[in-house]
Amino acid sequence: MTPALRRSALDALPVREAVPALVSALDGHGAAVLCAPPGTGKTTLVPLVLAGLVGGGPRGRVVVAEPRRIAARAAARRMAWLLGGAVGDSVGFTVRGERLAGPSTVVEVVTTGVLLQRLQRDQELAGVDVVVLDECHERHLDADTVAAFLLDVRETLRPELRLVAASATTDAAGWSRLLGDAPVVEAAGVSYPVETVWAPPARPVRPPHGMRVDPAQLAHVASVVRRALEERSGDVLCFLPGVGEIARVAGQLGGVDAEVLQVHGRAPAAVQDAALTASAHRRVILATAVAESSLTVPGVRVVVDSGLAREPRVDHARGLGALATVRASRAAGRQRAGRAGREAPGVVYRCWERAEDGRLPVFPSPEIRIADLAQFALQAACWGDPDASGLALLDAPPAGAMAAAREVLSAVGAVDAAGRPTPRGLRMARLGLHPRLGRALLDGSALLGARRAAEVVALLSEEAPLGYGDDLAAAWRSARRGGDAYASRWRAETGRLERALGSAGPAGTAARGSSPTPPLPETGGEPPTPSRDSAPHPTPRTPEGLDFGAGRLETPGGDDHAAGLVAALAFPERVAKARGAGAFLMASGTGAEVADGSSLRPADWLAVAVADRAPHSASARVRMAAVLDEDTARAAAAHLLASGEEVRWEDGDVVARAVERLGAIGLVERPLRDPDPALVRAALLDGLGAEGLGLLRWSADALALRARLGFLHRTLGRAWPDVADDAALVERADDWLEPELSRARRRADLGRIDAGQALQRLLPWATGEAARLDELAPERIEVPSGSRIRVDYSAEQPVLAVKLQELFGLAETPRVAGVPVLVHLLSPAGRPAAVTADLASFWRGGYRAVRAELRGRYPKHPWPEDPATAEPTRHTNARLRGR
Repeated sequence: MTPALRRSALDALPVREAVPALVSALDGHGAAVLCAPPGTGKTTLVPLVLAGLVGGGPRGRVVVAEPRRIAARAAARRMAWLLGGAVGDSVGFTVRGERLAGPSTVVEVVTTGVLLQRLQRDQELAGVDVVVLDECHERHLDADTVAAFLLDVRETLRPELRLVAASATTDAAGWSRLLGDAPVVEAAGVSYPVETVWAPPARPVRPPHGMRVDPAQLAHVASVVRRALEERSGDVLCFLPGVGEIARVAGQLGGVDAEVLQVHGRAPAAVQDAALTASAHRRVILATAVAESSLTVPGVRVVVDSGLAREPRVDHARGLGALATVRASRAAGRQRAGRAGREAPGVVYRCWERAEDGRLPVFPSPEIRIADLAQFALQAACWGDPDASGLALLDAPPAGAMAAAREVLSAVGAVDAAGRPTPRGLRMARLGLHPRLGRALLDGSALLGARRAAEVVALLSEEAPLGYGDDLAAAWRSARRGGDAYASRWRAETGRLERALGSAGPAGTAARGSSPTPPLPETGGEPPTPSRDSAPHPTPRTPEGLDFGAGRLETPGGDDHAAGLVAALAFPERVAKARGAGAFLMASGTGAEVADGSSLRPADWLAVAVADRAPHSASARVRMAAVLDEDTARAAAAHLLASGEEVRWEDGDVVARAVERLGAIGLVERPLRDPDPALVRAALLDGLGAEGLGLLRWSADALALRARLGFLHRTLGRAWPDVADDAALVERADDWLEPELSRARRRADLGRIDAGQALQRLLPWATGEAARLDELAPERIEVPSGSRIRVDYSAEQPVLAVKLQELFGLAETPRVAGVPVLVHLLSPAGRPAAVTADLASFWRGGYRAVRAELRGRYPKHPWPEDPATAEPTRHTNARLRGR
């Protein structure tokens, strides 16, 4: 019989009140959305009831999917404790590299990654009656994918399979629609008031960028923790974005009268257990988002919220991925604050201004919108839906990210031209790795052996501690001899990968309705730094394995060579060639720089495993790389090898050479004596586009013709060519620059092309309008004095600049194409005196002021009182009298 203490604990869980409604919803609809605050028992009591272990209901097998390993272990332990049993009996768990479950297990807690792999092997989930998707609000990519697959299974294979989407705070309406208008069941929690204390830094701190957090911000968080310890009682739970920030804040809390615990997905099990167990001593728990809702930490009365979180980001243009530090959403802030009011009234110290709170995002970004989708795309392809268009998802995957993902899958040989998984791709999907790392493990093991390849891939699958440095081979050696928690996890992952190589077996196909198989280790959990490269050049071939070519590459023996090979296999677009002074060029075309003092600086070639790019920086920062040689780079990135003629506009002229390239990296170059004329012409056009039509020969007449044609186009429309824009004219090069352009070979040849003569070809000869050019836009206008004055068409309105005396007697303003010219009236010395578009009005009014000002300055020139009837002249009074 269940001990009384456990029965009391079960009865005290608030979600009990909602259980009848949940069971009724599942009986009637087969699916339900359960909204229950943290601590109500949704993760622990509900699965026990649905499995018939509590409440007397019918027995059934329940699978609970958690987004994190730490949460899966904790939930299983809690349920086993409530039943008065041990983990592995009625309740068990399966996470990456660890499984405690047996024949009697009817409630199994797994990570979403484990469930995803299990679905790929056994789509029917034979023997499972209910699946509970916990913490749906976190919108992890694996969780969204699992939900989509389960809905497909319900629709096509097992309509009796029951689904529960459970969360502390979620888009209940959205999940209800996704589950076919499933009922929403809400459970009220027992919560106490939580006071909010706004505790912004005294001085501005730099906003986070990339993974970096201003040290001043972390120092401020540490000071707020100290303040909270002085002002309040109870344990303090402090939320920070990542493991590094937790370690740095912990280092600034020396001497506090409390035990400092660091809780995150990589923390040792003993530390995790200590955080989840009530203590007689006061504690400060520094935690990542794992403690927002997945875990219940007893004794907490105070929350210190840094206001920061981590989200994956991918720069598809440069092929770089990373976790980015961002401002936490308001939903996350509410979750965090609520942890202080679980057991008694509490307080939350928010390390930002109150005015900023309303500007924060409402919810965290769904991973499907912002993360690398290569692994998702492979899972979808193996499911039979390569573009994921048939999957029921709350958010559709972005088209650009899916296209980039398919490029990666094609490059590693995981999918065929139609996006269907190849036998190799099916094997990769079973490894529980990102497809890049799957490729590295499969191909690397053929050369290095399973153990060595698995060791390096294990290093690449989880970010190593900063103390391991940026040299992958050196980090490998550190992990081998290390006794820290990371080294322990690395050894466990290495063993898992070795076993996975065997269990993935020969390539084959997975069909719906296949016999159940044991679950493969998970791909989920707290993600390592995401990495992705999309090839910017067409991929010439799809590799079905690694072909190093006869005699080109010896099987690597040393650690440096082996590490470089595996890293290059995983990230072929990141093989990089030195450019000097610690700078490298990656095959993707992105620059990369290693830190000062790094042992990698002297290398000629690198295989870059981890890199990120600071905002507004053109180059990536190398976080982890291995020394490489050119032969290995060529072999690992063989699909990027290309050779041929390269003719381009470079440094102000045409450069023609025969090249061999590895992506953007030039390997071999030699001048071309007789390049393809079509390539030369294209390069010249690039030069005209880059530097403008000033490369042609423009005489004064040519410039005037371009201005006249531009005026006619503006005035009379499309009957006359648009010649104002250089780019538009370059696009029409065939219409006016031939045959001279095709004969040109270099910049100097462009300078010999008469632009004016070429522009004549654009005139509307076919309609006969070209003959009216001089009529509609005359180059010169004859004025009353007999002079022929050039018209300037370069401005919006044509300009006629003429000495005032030469227009005496002209009553109306001259017109071109029906447009009055803008008359610039000049003094006898040729200086501007007045501007008018209405001569008649000027003679009646403005002339008097000009005459009064200038006749004393120019007494030798005529200044009649009535210019409208005066004789026009180019001469002085003396010459007029002498005529």
